[in-house]
Amino acid sequence: MVRGRGYSMEFRQEAVNLARSSDRTVAETAAELGLNRRTLYHWARQLDIDAGLKQGVTTEERTELVRLRRRVAVLEDERSILIKAAAFFAKETDGTR
Repeated sequence: MVRGRGYSMEFRQEAVNLARSSDRTVAETAAELGLNRRTLYHWARQLDIDAGLKQGVTTEERTELVRLRRRVAVLEDERSILIKAAAFFAKETDGTR
């Protein structure tokens, strides 16, 4: 899921590695990279989750959830249309008898 400026995963990993390995604070590293410090904290947390170091929803799982939620929305729309069509044709058939 890419929002905002859509930084690549490689950039995110490098930014987190830089923040963790440098003697600067996360806020200073984020400012140097033109990022919000909370963004850098979020990236670090998500990388830890993806690596299995912390509990949470992985990036892969989150992508799958988004895909499935979109699919459910489409199926619900299709079901609604079919229900309305069935009701319409039921009225039509009752009137012709």
